[in-house]
Amino acid sequence: MTTIVEGIPAGLRLLAEDVDADLARRQRGYGRGGRMKIETDRVELVGGVRAGETLGSPIAMSIANRDYVNWLDRMSPAPMPAKPEMLRRPRPGHADLSGGLKYDRHDLRDVLERASARETASRTAVGAVCRTLLATAGIDVFAHVVAIGPVEARTPDLPASELRALSRASDLACADASAEIRMKEAIHEASHAGDTLGGVFEVVATGAMAGLGSHVQWDRKLDGRLAQALMSIQAIKGVEIGLGFASGRVRGSQVHDAIAYDAAARAFTRPTNRCGGLEGGITNGMPVVCRAAMKPIATLKRALASVDVQTKEAYEAAFERSDVCAVAAASVVGEAMVCIVLADAVLEKFGGDSMRETARNIEGYRAQLADY
Repeated sequence: MTTIVEGIPAGLRLLAEDVDADLARRQRGYGRGGRMKIETDRVELVGGVRAGETLGSPIAMSIANRDYVNWLDRMSPAPMPAKPEMLRRPRPGHADLSGGLKYDRHDLRDVLERASARETASRTAVGAVCRTLLATAGIDVFAHVVAIGPVEARTPDLPASELRALSRASDLACADASAEIRMKEAIHEASHAGDTLGGVFEVVATGAMAGLGSHVQWDRKLDGRLAQALMSIQAIKGVEIGLGFASGRVRGSQVHDAIAYDAAARAFTRPTNRCGGLEGGITNGMPVVCRAAMKPIATLKRALASVDVQTKEAYEAAFERSDVCAVAAASVVGEAMVCIVLADAVLEKFGGDSMRETARNIEGYRAQLADY
């Protein structure tokens, strides 16, 4: 996979190891499938970086696919002497049938390979670059799993630093150790039943200054941009910010965050963060909090009913190598997408061809906020 990132200012310190750390986290997690034993993702920076610093030109990154050699007889871009076996039984819940209908392909492998969540390795790589940029502005992004199947984590009032540390140390990116045990049991039971499990993860961005995003046009609202980015991840079926759907079930006094002023810090404060750090499509200085619901993976060992797209005969759906549960991995991709959106918002507001220029602009804006 080749990924090109444009718009990063010159002078950002960037090493392949910075990206590899997030790629490795994406591949871990209890409930992952056999592919993770084949792939060991590493990035090669092939353009836009010299001597460990960005140049201001587009950054090109390459991630080799070690499994590619095993598919040359079926996936070669050149004409193949022997026609490969067609995959004609679409899997319910995947893009197989809808993509086949749209693009007029009867060999559904033409659809499922591109629709595969394998491409999220590229998103994770881009997110790692953006994470490095955000760190220079004092913004940190992390995710943790709050539910898998019927099992919910309980992390009341944990400070962000502790929540981050506990989730990073967990096989399931879960900060509740007792819930993690029950989550693993639920995944194990689903696996033995030939089934899969989904869940919910939360992405938190701390340190985001007030003023990112805009209220003046619908497509500039940061909450809308975050929701679209998270919803674009494979298998994500719901996104909420702050209280989200729960805010539609209670009174306004239980939803909105009161405003106070800390004279010593010269900053407006909130005793609560029910809005998830966003009001009117703009960050308000509180942590940005987004949640995403991931449906159970659609490839089942105990296959659902399907139909051959050529003969129209009833068959069981095709089975491709798959995970039982990938919520922890999806949370890493969720982090990446939030990093991408926030980095875009930071550069949109502060600009700069070099990191020194961007840093000066950020420093000046922080001074403006303190003088408001």
